[in-house]
Formats: sequence, C-alpha cells, structure tokens
Amino acid sequence: MDKLAAMHAFRRVVERGSFSKAAEELGLSPAGIGKQVRWLEQGLHAALLLRTTRTMSLTDTGRAYFQECCRLLDELEELERSTSGEQAAMKGRVRINAPMSLSLVVLPPLLARFMDQYPEIDVELTMADRLLDVVAEGFDLSLRVRTTLPDSSLVVRSAGKVEQWLCASPSYLREHGAPQEPHDLLAHRALAFRLAEAPGLWRLDGEGGTVEIEPPVRMWLDNSLMLGQMLAAGQGIGSLPSFIARPMLAHGALERVLPDWHLQPRVAYIVYPGNRHLQTKVRALSDFLAAELPAMF
Repeated sequence: MDKLAAMHAFRRVVERGSFSKAAEELGLSPAGIGKQVRWLEQGLHAALLLRTTRTMSLTDTGRAYFQECCRLLDELEELERSTSGEQAAMKGRVRINAPMSLSLVVLPPLLARFMDQYPEIDVELTMADRLLDVVAEGFDLSLRVRTTLPDSSLVVRSAGKVEQWLCASPSYLREHGAPQEPHDLLAHRALAFRLAEAPGLWRLDGEGGTVEIEPPVRMWLDNSLMLGQMLAAGQGIGSLPSFIARPMLAHGALERVLPDWHLQPRVAYIVYPGNRHLQTKVRALSDFLAAELPAMF
C-alpha cells in the first residue's frame, strides 16, 4: 500500500472529522479510507484513532502522528511546487478558524478581497467563539482576540489592538443614571462576556490609577454580537469590542459609559502550528490579514 496516500487519507479523516467526508473529498469509499488508516496503525503498532459508532477522536499517538504527517505532506507539496516551477501559482484550500463576531463583522470584506486576489485559493472558515485546538482540528490558521495568549508551540503574529468600551443604551442610562466614577458601576447591573480571561471583572485605567470592579452580573453571554443587542435592549452595562460598539454608537443604539476610563485592550492574534512547514498559500493569507486587520479596529 502507498504510505503517502495512506498518510494523506489519515490527514483528511482528522481534518474532516469523519471517514465518509474524507472519502467523498478524495473520491474513495469509506471502507477504502478505513483500510488505509488501519494499515498505518498496523505498521506503527499503535492506535491512531478511537472510534465508536458516533464519535471519533485522536489518541495521544495519533495526535503526534497527525502533526508530523501534516508537516511532511506540506513540505512535500512545497517541494513539488518549487521543483516544477509553480511556486507562485498558489492554489488549494486554506482552513481557518475565527471568533463568530469577528467573522461576521470584520472578515467578509477582507476575505472577499483576498479571494479576488488569489482566485485559485479556496477558504474554509469555521466560526467559534471558544478556543479550538488548531493542531488537533487541522486548521492552517486561527484568529484569536485576547488580552494574552498562553505559551504553546503555536506561532503567533499580532494583527492590531482591539479597544474594549463600556456601553449601555440611552434608555438604560436615563432610567438608572450614568456612572460618574468606576465604583458607581457596583450599583448597576452588568452583562458579562463569559469567554473573557476574567469574566465579570473590569479593570479600568484612568487619571486616578487602576481600579478593578466586579459589578453584579445580570446576564452571562458567550457571543459579543448578542451582548451588544442585549445592551441596546436596555438590560445593563457591558464591555464590547470597538468593531461591534462603533456602529451601534454611531446609530445611537448605545452610549459610552465612563469614556475617560479605559479597559485593557485585546489583541487580534494570527496563530498557526509552529511545527508545520508554512505553505505559500497560508503565508499569503497570514500576511494579508496582518496588513489589513489593524485598519478594521
């Protein structure tokens, strides 16, 4: 059996999350794909995948093999392109992951321009506000908006600061009064982004120094777009990224709260596996986003 073909089949099974989807993409039968993966496992004397009738997951050996498999296949693809003189002809699929709010508000015009610029590159976007495992899920590139990132083997590029603004609706502020200093927030109800590094805790910097406030939270949400809509409906005070708050402020749906006090900004990060050879098409998208994203915030 062809080991490279079996490695390619195994990679597609992991990236697509099922034997049937991988088989459809490769033009093979699910049974044929399964035979190739079993052949790899027999050669390694170890299980790569844990399979049940409904679920499939990587073993520890499978996760390590998948990373090396991707690295070797990517390097081989790049070698073939450079040898055949097709280095500049970027084509194929790039799998990316990004937060849902960023994907819906910021990315559409950027990805449209990128795809116009590189018509032979296909983009597969997975939107999720929770942090996904870039390596285990087979992403080429991931976007994350965080204050900090934990140490890992991922390569990290900064793509601009994202300001965080405290906001509330005009109707809420008329009814409950606008806070004049940070401690006034304790008398208000808050809406909190549950996936933040410190949910429900606001660290404010101003002329008086740094103040940490933990107001009573009325509602916890894991999506910033929904949080913005609940703020506009008069349900309390909350922190929004500037790219969501700015148009809502411009239309009068929201007002800034304590504008002279500043929350810790977040950073838009571009991350990708560090132990994988970076393909030309992935590097092109990374460079494009690093150049274009800062102007969107």
